[in-house]
Amino acid sequence: MHGRVEWVSGSKAFGVNGSGDRLDFDWDDGPTPMEVTLQMIGLCSMADVVLGLKERVFDKVWVEMSAERATGTPRVFTAIHLEYHVRGDVPLKLVERIVKMSHDKYCSVSHMFNEKITITHGSVLHPLSEA
Repeated sequence: MHGRVEWVSGSKAFGVNGSGDRLDFDWDDGPTPMEVTLQMIGLCSMADVVLGLKERVFDKVWVEMSAERATGTPRVFTAIHLEYHVRGDVPLKLVERIVKMSHDKYCSVSHMFNEKITITHGSVLHPLSEA
C-alpha cells in the first residue's frame, strides 16, 4: 500500500493512493483530520455490514458516529460510539451480529486504535416503507 498527502496552500491539501485516486482536503473549511478518521472507522465497518447483508433486501445503510477526545495534547479519541441504521427487510439480530463481527474481527480501521479507547455500537432497523 502506498499513499501521499500534499499541501496545496493555506489549509488545503490532497491525498493520493497508489492507484492514483485523489481526495481533496481543507482542514479549515472541511472535515478536520480527526473527523475524517472517525468517518473512516464508520465507512470501514459499514462496508462490512453491506457485504454481510448481500443476499438480504435493503436499500439504505448509514452510521451515526460520536466521539470523545482527550482534553490535553495529543487530543486522541478516548471513546467512540457508532449507531448503525439499516432500512430493509432484515432481522435486527442479523445486523447486530454482523456489526459485532465487524468490530471484533474485520474492521481494520477500528483495530488501529489501542485498547484505551472504548468503541461501542448499536443498531437500528428501519422498514423499507420508511422514507
